[in-house]
Formats: sequence, C-alpha cells, structure tokens
Amino acid sequence: MFDVFRNNMKVLMALLMLLIIPSFIFFGIEGYTRFRDQSEPVARVGGERITRTEWEAAHRREVERLAAAMPGLDRTLLESEDSRRATLERLVTERVLARAAQDMRLVATDRRLAAELLRDPTIASLRKSDGSLDVQRYQDLLRAQGLTAEQFEAGVRAELARREVTQVVADSAFLAKASADLATEAFFEQREVALAVFRPSDHAASVQVSDADVKAYYEEHADAFRTPEQAQIEYLVLDLDAVAARISPSEADLRDYYRQNVADTSRAEQRRASHILLLLEPGASPDVKARVRAEADQILAEVRKDPKRFAELAKTRSQDPGSAAKGGDLGWFSRGAMVKPFEDAVFGLQKGQISDVVETEFGLHIIQLTDVRRPDAEPFEKARPRIEAELRRQLAQRQFAEDAERFSNLVYEQSDTLAPAAQALGLTVRKATVERTGPAAGAPADPLLREPALLRAVFNDEALSQKRNSPAIELGGNRLLSVRVVEHRPSERRPFEAVASQVRERLVQQRAREVAVGAARSALAQWSTQAPAASALRSPVLISRQQTQGLPVAAVRAAMSARLDGDAPAWVLVDLGADGAAVLRVRRGAARDTPDAARLRNERQELARLLGEGESQAYLAALRQRYKADILVK
Repeated sequence: MFDVFRNNMKVLMALLMLLIIPSFIFFGIEGYTRFRDQSEPVARVGGERITRTEWEAAHRREVERLAAAMPGLDRTLLESEDSRRATLERLVTERVLARAAQDMRLVATDRRLAAELLRDPTIASLRKSDGSLDVQRYQDLLRAQGLTAEQFEAGVRAELARREVTQVVADSAFLAKASADLATEAFFEQREVALAVFRPSDHAASVQVSDADVKAYYEEHADAFRTPEQAQIEYLVLDLDAVAARISPSEADLRDYYRQNVADTSRAEQRRASHILLLLEPGASPDVKARVRAEADQILAEVRKDPKRFAELAKTRSQDPGSAAKGGDLGWFSRGAMVKPFEDAVFGLQKGQISDVVETEFGLHIIQLTDVRRPDAEPFEKARPRIEAELRRQLAQRQFAEDAERFSNLVYEQSDTLAPAAQALGLTVRKATVERTGPAAGAPADPLLREPALLRAVFNDEALSQKRNSPAIELGGNRLLSVRVVEHRPSERRPFEAVASQVRERLVQQRAREVAVGAARSALAQWSTQAPAASALRSPVLISRQQTQGLPVAAVRAAMSARLDGDAPAWVLVDLGADGAAVLRVRRGAARDTPDAARLRNERQELARLLGEGESQAYLAALRQRYKADILVK
C-alpha cells in the first residue's frame, strides 16, 4: 500500500510545494509571524487561553470608554504599561468570574436585564411615546459601536452574572463597633506639623564644578544626552467625518427625516417636573422595601402639607445625584424620555400637582409637575443644516463598516504606498515626523501622532526596515489608521561640545540637592536634641488624611505615620526628590468632635462597604487560585 507513496515521492513533494508556496506569495512570512504573535496566549484561566488579540481589543474598548467619560484626559496615560497590565488583569478576572457564575448556575433574568439597560440614560431616551423601545434607533446605536442587540444583551447578562458572584460576599460583611471606632479614629486623626524645607536652589550658587567634573559626568551619563530617535511617516485615517463627507442625502430624505424627527416631536407636549428619589434595588428584600416605602410616605406627607418645601426636601432627602442639588428639577422632556411608570405619572398630573409614590426600576419617586408647554415646530429651512449633518452622520455610521473593509484590504494589498487607498476612499495622505514619545518639534498638531497604537506600529523593527503600510489599526470610535515609515533616523550620541552647558547645569543641580539633603540631616540631628529657633520652622498647620493643607504627599504620609509618645513631638526627615528634603516637627492634634448619630451610622456603613470590598477581593483571589488563573507575559 505504501509503495504508491514511495514510488511517487517526487510528485507528492511537487504537489506540496504548489500548495505551500502560493500562501507565502499572498501572505508573506511576516503574515505568518503576525498571525502567530496575535494568537500568542498572554494569560490562561484553567485550560482557556486569552490571546494578545483579545487583550488588545479589550484595552481599546477600555481606552474609548475612559476617553468618552473624561474628554480632556491625555490618551497617552491610558496606553502606559501599567494601564495595559490593568486591562489584562480585568480580563482575567472576568474569565474567572464567568467560570464561577457558570458553576454556580447564576443567570440574569429578562426583568433584571431590562432594569439594567434602562439605567443607561442613552438607552432610556430611546423609548417611543407609547413607552416601548424604538428598536431601530436602539440597533443603530449598537451598530455604531460594532455590536448587534444580541451581542450587547448577552454581554450585559454575563456582566450581571459575574457581578453576582462577589456581591453576595460583599453584602455579608460585618464590622464590629470596636473595629469601626478604631478605624474612624485613625482615619480622622489630626496632627500639627511645622516644617523646614531645604531646597537645592538655595545651595546651587555655592556649588563649584570643574570642567573635568563636567566631562566626567558626561561620559558617565552619555545616554542622557542623545538625539531622539525619529521617523518620517505617512499615515491615512478613515473616520466617520471622512465617510460623511462623501454622502449627499437627497431632498426627499431630508424632508422625511425632518418630518419624523423634528416636526412631529417639536409639536409634542413637553413637561417639566421635579422629583425626590429613594433608591431601591429590584431584588431588595421585603424588609428593605417596607423601610424605604415608609420613608417615602413620610416625605410625601411633608410635601403635600407644604408644597413650597419640595425643592428643599429634594436637596436634603433625594438620592438622585443628578437632580438633588437642583431641588429635584429634571428639566423639560417629552413622552418617551422617561421610564414608563414615571412618564405615566407625570403626564397624568396637573400643573403644580404632586403625585403619589411611584415605583420604577430605579426606586421610589415623589413627583411634582412644575410646568407644561407645546412648542412650535422649527421651520424646515432653518433646521436644514442641522438635520443634514445629523442624517449624514447616521448614513455614515451605516456605510462605515463597508468602507473599513475596503480600507483594510487596500492598505494590505498595496503595502508600499497609501495613495491607492486614499484615492479610492477620498482621503488625504498626511505626513509628519514622530519620536517614540509623540510628534517631533515642528510636526503638525494632530492628536493622532500621540496615539500609542500609531507609535507602536512605527517603532518596531519590521516597520522601520521594510517601510511598508501597517495593517489597519482600530483606534476605537469608528476610526481606522494605517501608517508607513518613509525614513528612519536612529538616536545618536550628541557631541560633548554641543551639550556642555546642559551637562554642567544638571551636575550642579545634582550636587546642590546632595548639599540640601545633607543640611536637612544635620538640622534633624540638632533639632532632635535642641529645639530650633522659632524662625527656623514655618508656622504649624493642622493636617489630616483628608486636609493636607498643601503639603507634599510624602510629607503628609510621613507626618501621619510618625510615632508619637505622649505630648513629645516627633522629628522626621522627608526626601522630596528633586525638591530637596524637609524636616518635620509633628505633634498630636486635637481629637475631633463627637459626630451625631446619623453621621456615625453613615461612617460605619461606609466602613462596612469597604470591608465588603476587601472580602470580595480576597474571595476573588481564592477563585483565581481555584480556576488556575495565570498571566504569562512579564
């Protein structure tokens, strides 16, 4: 039987070569390497792998979430090694909790899912006038994030099940009164601090360095005086704005959009209301429900007795952080903006009337209708620029997926230039010079040049040597980027003559700091046995862990941890890094006034919550051991 193979070995070898070689022609060796790198496991939970691709995708989602929540945040901070490691830790934790939830048979019900979804104000705002969810707008919202409704809801269900695993442990935490008193005493402790700061700048004038010292410092620290590594790049960006620029809605489309989203909704009656909210979890026990209901009935009786006090009671009793400070005011809204029970109550009131207690998935509400209006519709011609921009953006969101696929294929298939992709999609090839930390001096003020994903794609051996287009890089927020290195300039050691003044300045700073720290040590030794003159120390300030009075973090930490014996002061030396050193005189501060019963109760509840979090983390650590969670990357 095997003679057939032996006798035709050359034919078989030729056939194998015909099968293997084309794959290298089409994908290249680097394609196989890239695939191998991306499928490389970075962590394991039991026998399940977490790949580098999954890690990268999870980190992109986390960066986009944080960037959306904090628009002014520097995105480079989110791409640090610590940040990326934190994402991987969270990914491992999710897998561990998912396994635990599966073993415990924890499942989120449809009711729990609906309540969780409606906690998101964006989703809650998609209700139609009859209270039902506008499915088309809901799906469009998710499609813009690259998700289907099934995927999104499955993710929410999984998150609810994972949350339940540790929530039971957190809710069971118990803190004894003695332990709570000891913790609060330490937390609110006050100490009186007087200090003297010994700054390098005060000693710089007296520091003398020779030319030989400067040259020796340069030779020892030559790597600190190098030119930065630079790369001249071309890059191409596909985003919603670029897609929208190629879309021209028809007159009929604009008028349909106006009728459905402006004319009809503008003429709808709008109401303004205020509310007082008492939070109540959907799965709360009967005892908790009864207690919260009794509190709501008491507040209702007070506001009906004196309706003018509604805003005052909302500020002090409402648990809605968004409206309590405004006296419970929710502003103007139409039907479909609020959850159904709340909406029904509001649109059933007369102006100035106060509702009964209304229960929703958020808790118990007491509502006062403050005003009613029916605004005129905005004319089509006046609304046209705005609705054209809105419609362009909606159509661009639907077109983006198709354009993204073309973009990815074009930059890969013609990897020595970005021009074909730019021409096919109506984009502009941009040029800049970048360093490993971001744009070089004189580069365009483009935030993309600080994107860590772009910098990683530029400064790797393959990109610098082959100078080919990078694969399409997903930046999140419907943005794709491809970059190509045009010229690479390695880092070089700068000649001593060019940096001599910088070297001298740095050496003087270093020696001035050494003198400052030495002076602080001498002062500490002297003042510990002999009190200094009053002018030697700044006026004392009373600090606590909450009120630092502007002192450096290191000084506060040292002062609050200094050991005190009776009324005698403690003397402490604190290293302030480049700012020199400080000597602290620390005395015990006055004990805080005894808080009232309500504040004591709140403090103990907060401590119990923190203890519960600690118990949850300990339980999670045990679960990670049970399910053999292991991070493989260093």
